Amino acid sequence: MPRRFQTFPEVAEKLAASDQRIRALLRYGDLEGVQIGGRGQWRIEDVKLEEYIERMYAE
Repeated sequence: MPRRFQTFPEVAEKLAASDQRIRALLRYGDLEGVQIGGRGQWRIEDVKLEEYIERMYAE
């Protein structure tokens, strides 16, 4: 069964960006994610990551 969500390091690697850049994208609403668990760890859904990438190509 394929995974549905990506972690910060996985997204950062795919976008060739730092964790701080990913946090900024989430904070400003450019990339959508969800906070889960008691520590509020962020996860980015595969679909949302692909939508972000497509928007960046379109721009």
